[in-house]
Amino acid sequence: MSTFFISDYGINSILFQRGIYPSETFNPVEKYGLTILVSSDEGIKHFLNSVLSQIKEWLVEKKVQKLTMVITNVNTKEVLERWDFSVKYEGKKPTDGGPEVGNKPLKEIQKEIQDVIRQITATVTFLPLLDCVCSFDVLIHTLDDVIVPDLWSETGPCIMANSQEVRLRTFSTSLHKMETIVSYKAEGP
Repeated sequence: MSTFFISDYGINSILFQRGIYPSETFNPVEKYGLTILVSSDEGIKHFLNSVLSQIKEWLVEKKVQKLTMVITNVNTKEVLERWDFSVKYEGKKPTDGGPEVGNKPLKEIQKEIQDVIRQITATVTFLPLLDCVCSFDVLIHTLDDVIVPDLWSETGPCIMANSQEVRLRTFSTSLHKMETIVSYKAEGP
């Protein structure tokens, strides 16, 4: 599922590009014609596997509206960046009751995914330097009727004062359309 791909590899790319963890804790992985650096840290892998496996289930059920990766200053808890991956559902259930099937060629989907991952990499050139120890969290915006796992907790909106945003490319699988926006804390007062 390509929407799942962008969530998993997109988050790993952001963690690497933004220097949230040391570069030596990332390993290259070939996927969809790109080399993507993926965290080898067991704690991060476990966290992402847990969150993303639930997202995958909710995507199939059309329960996810948006996935947000929030980067915060560890000491002040101030939100420094928000990476929003909004999901729109495009597919229609077949009349025979079978699973939804996309009609967009895989090559086109891969090209769009490559463009989004490349844009994530390119954002480093204009985003402010993260010159403090940072952490990240993943927020999942869902429909109200989902059953949240017991170990998860609800969080507030993670608002940033004095922020600017940049819209990245959109990609579509013909089942899902994903729009990505990065918001960051602007320089100055």
